[in-house]
Amino acid sequence: MANERFTELRNKYKTFCYEGWRLSKEADRINIEFDFSIDGLCEFHPKTSIKTENLNILNKFDGETGKKIIFNLGMVELISYWKCACPQSVEIKCGRLSQEDILWWKKLYFRGLSEFFYINRIETDEESFMEISSLEQSDGGAEHEHSHGGCRKEGERYISAGLNLIPVGGGKDSCVTAALLKKSAEKNRFFTVNDQQARTDTVLNSGYGEKDIVRTYRTIDKNLLRLNSEGFLNGHTPFSAIVAFLSLYCAYLIGADYIVLSNESSANESNIDGAEINHQYSKSYEFECDFEKYIGRNIFGAISYFSLLRPFSELQIAKMFASLPEYHNSFRSCNRGSKENKWCGKCAKCLFVFTILSPFTDYEGLVKIFGNDMLDDGDMKADFDGLAGFTKLKPFECVGTKSEFNFALARLAEKLGAQGKTLPRLVEYFVKNYDEQSIDKNLLNEYNPMNSVPDNFLEAVTEMYKNVAENY
Repeated sequence: MANERFTELRNKYKTFCYEGWRLSKEADRINIEFDFSIDGLCEFHPKTSIKTENLNILNKFDGETGKKIIFNLGMVELISYWKCACPQSVEIKCGRLSQEDILWWKKLYFRGLSEFFYINRIETDEESFMEISSLEQSDGGAEHEHSHGGCRKEGERYISAGLNLIPVGGGKDSCVTAALLKKSAEKNRFFTVNDQQARTDTVLNSGYGEKDIVRTYRTIDKNLLRLNSEGFLNGHTPFSAIVAFLSLYCAYLIGADYIVLSNESSANESNIDGAEINHQYSKSYEFECDFEKYIGRNIFGAISYFSLLRPFSELQIAKMFASLPEYHNSFRSCNRGSKENKWCGKCAKCLFVFTILSPFTDYEGLVKIFGNDMLDDGDMKADFDGLAGFTKLKPFECVGTKSEFNFALARLAEKLGAQGKTLPRLVEYFVKNYDEQSIDKNLLNEYNPMNSVPDNFLEAVTEMYKNVAENY
């Protein structure tokens, strides 16, 4: 049954507008501000800034290509504000979209909001949930001053410095990417959204300095926070799509050739069996390919956007990370504890990371890193059941597949048993309830061919496979 609050808000607030954006430069930063509004409700003016004091900016921050990227960044930002009332009509007043572009954005919004729709019990479909119109809408053609479509103005040239821009979240995945790309250290720069100690530590522990970090700061408009507190709709949005366009703008500024992600093959799995509901949609290979095609068609093709770790699973990445002790005490993936730079030790993300690392690390050392033995905590059983596939809903977190989680538990049980140690209570529970025949013992040997890794990065991929595969 459709959510009554969704219907009520949608009937009352019928139109969302993307009014425009502003781009300015100060001595030490570039500022971006967007203008959104919901008719009859309020305006939103979210801001993003980029620190530039340590950057060698090669391309014009407000050139035609830069403006196109910023317009598109606003197209992603708007969904966080649209979702509070879900107006039927979305009017783009500061740029032109072809019909192909409109379908592209509707796909990203709808699939990126799949968790939001599920949690709020909203029944809708990709065709009818939203109607998008834009300034001088066409099927492609002449440029408009603020349009993102078409080619760059004649005479504008992209200046490349041959760099790799590596987004860093502070977790094990970006640590592994940084380690694998050490041979190209002089080309590597790192990208962060809002400062957190674990992100800086990832860069420093990889042998770089803070000068090698492109730091961006994104703020949420207070009107949205107020509306959320008043009972307007709230939920997960495709944040990694914001990372995609914001990192593209930063890569353009510094002349990078590649944006090197750390998204794994496991990000492609749905959270609910038989349904297209994926917390990690904007980390999926499908979005990665869609994004590459979109920017090539509408902005430029000078920068390649791909994930170095796409050939591998979370399980394989965990095994590789276990061999990199320089990161073990500083990495963090917990959303609840991120602001305090700690593992909360009570969420599904903590439980998954703890478990997936457990076969490959010293167990007592792992307990020290997380602050408690998560697999001996009975309060974690509901999340455990979801991660193991004992229930149909996998927790809405950036976690790997059920098969990887179960492989790790089976291996851990074997390891602790061989050491004559007592099994933690959730491991003992797993051993009593899982089907041993369901464990895919070949997971560490897998290689996902659905990836877009360029040929000049395959040496790093080969190094990774040598370190994780058991049959190499």
